[in-house]
Amino acid sequence: MERIGIYGGTYNPVHVGHYMAAVRAVDALELDKLLMIPDRILPHKVLPEDSPTPEQRLEMLRLTVAGNPRIEASDLSMLREGPSYTYETVAQVRNLYPEAELFLLMGSDMFRTVCQWKEPEKIFSEVTIGVFYRGDRGEREQAELQKAKLEEMGTRVILLDNPVIDISSTQLRRMLVFRCASSFLSEKVSAYIYGHGLYGTGKDYHNLPVEELEQVVVRLLKPNRVAHVLGCRDTAVRLAKQWEANPVDAERAALLHDITKALDGELQLTLCREYGIILDNFCEKNPKTLHALTGSLVAQRIFGENQAVVDAICCHTTGKPGMNMLETILYVADYMEPSRNFPGVEELRHLTTVDMNQALKRGLEMTIALLQEQKQEISPESQQTLAYLETLQ
Repeated sequence: MERIGIYGGTYNPVHVGHYMAAVRAVDALELDKLLMIPDRILPHKVLPEDSPTPEQRLEMLRLTVAGNPRIEASDLSMLREGPSYTYETVAQVRNLYPEAELFLLMGSDMFRTVCQWKEPEKIFSEVTIGVFYRGDRGEREQAELQKAKLEEMGTRVILLDNPVIDISSTQLRRMLVFRCASSFLSEKVSAYIYGHGLYGTGKDYHNLPVEELEQVVVRLLKPNRVAHVLGCRDTAVRLAKQWEANPVDAERAALLHDITKALDGELQLTLCREYGIILDNFCEKNPKTLHALTGSLVAQRIFGENQAVVDAICCHTTGKPGMNMLETILYVADYMEPSRNFPGVEELRHLTTVDMNQALKRGLEMTIALLQEQKQEISPESQQTLAYLETLQ
């Protein structure tokens, strides 16, 4: 009896993690063929506005699997009108392979919601579900609980450890804009994306008018970060006017200061490697603090910002000795913009009306005290900056 796998998804874009998971499934489940099937229209969400056409996503998938005789990029969803429901895809595959044993592959996040899909009983009656999970204990435990629940209903489930590259398509699209996604894509797919200018890679981001810059930044941020960034922008502009700094530079620096904040620690390190940056020991051990450095690199290389803006972004989390007014303004605005609410923030806001160096010093003191309370390592730059400010008293 043939063993046929079904591996659907948006593949927006397909990356090496998808392919390595597919290879892992083919081997682990001893599949004769695995069909990788990009959705034509998602049932429950809308793809980002700069997404490729379904046909382009299918072509990238074909480029990825070319040369592997056991994996096929399938156009089954493309042949249907309307949303790409899994139960319909399974029915199509069953018609093609009436005597085969079918395996439906999915990640653990999708597995948690599979009972809420359209016509789930039609899926469960036809397939064995293969679930990819990463090695962390919590994810496996959740998958095992769901597996037990479904098996009580008569559904066949196999869990597949998947210790391969893990990156979301959302994160990959950010990395593409930052031009540091090569390690996550096959050479052919990377060339196809940049050759067709997909995912915003064909756009020139240098020296955008501030209205366009804001629109681009908002798309690259996590939604829960937008209010903070816009609040920081408004605060920085106000302080720049108050303390006779350049309000245009203040606005652009504030808009871009968290441009890479959505990247996790490993992706921060990846960006540094792609840009040829050698890190010190503190940064290597604390990659979550890297968004100031990587943000400054992106501001310079992708957005073409001037050196004053780049320098302000680079030191906005740790500070540095001898900060100029623009750098001080961004550090303080980031700390006390209107959505911030913590003990001492009103004191900090008052100090900005009196002495910006004192406001900067107080912000550093509060940051260091919090890190000490949390038993976290303190940046040497923050310690040096505080020591420098104390010499000015």
